[in-house]
Amino acid sequence: MEDVVRVTMDESGLAEVLLNRPDRKNAWTMEMFAALARAAADLSGRAGLRAVILHGAGGCFSSGLDLSVMQSFARDIAGLKRDILTPLPGEYANRFQKPVTAWAELDVPVIAAIEGVVFGAGMQLALGADFRICAPDARLSVMEARWGLIPDMGISQSLPRLVRADQAKDLIMTARVLSADEALAMGLVTRIDDTPLAAARDLAATLMQTSPDALRAAKRLVDRAWSLPPGEGLRIEAELQAEIIGGPNQIESVMSRMAGRAPKYR
Repeated sequence: MEDVVRVTMDESGLAEVLLNRPDRKNAWTMEMFAALARAAADLSGRAGLRAVILHGAGGCFSSGLDLSVMQSFARDIAGLKRDILTPLPGEYANRFQKPVTAWAELDVPVIAAIEGVVFGAGMQLALGADFRICAPDARLSVMEARWGLIPDMGISQSLPRLVRADQAKDLIMTARVLSADEALAMGLVTRIDDTPLAAARDLAATLMQTSPDALRAAKRLVDRAWSLPPGEGLRIEAELQAEIIGGPNQIESVMSRMAGRAPKYR
């Protein structure tokens, strides 16, 4: 059986994670849930990892949850609540949430290259990335309300960082489909590009010119401190800076810049 999630990593440290069910518009099966969580866990322990790109096969990011999954859950609601909606051992996240939240937990930038449809679970995965580069003809939706449900794959952590409360309610309650232009205006995507995967690779290459320590601290700074009271945010800024200042990669950033050469980070 062909892998539903494919992971590659080049010598520069750029990993690409491909949702690989193009015949089903990369709809999520339980196998894909597990494979995405496993991919994030494997990459988190991989030496030399510098950035990650999430994208979908066949010109489509993801159409959301596969109907077969919903049908199987309908036959065993008690099992769903027990096995899927209960947090994993030692985690805040459950088996639905971990394949999304795991990417926010990585210490490297994660970029979603968005094409085609980005619905439901696919939308929540994209929102869990640090950057979203979107094709001009892509369509995006938080789709769960159409099935009488709420989005529950980490959207409580990602969406409030991007849009106002009334906009979040609009997206979640109406399940309406957004154009790329609407998503950009709302702040859901970082930018629009005719070739999102190529643009994601270019962004990754740019980011990888920066010290990995600085990138890690910058990601933590924004993710942890963006909505904290001023005193807490200032404390976190200082703590993160203290971790990297004077370190080998910070010194290399200065020395390479002064020498006019490319940096060589550890």
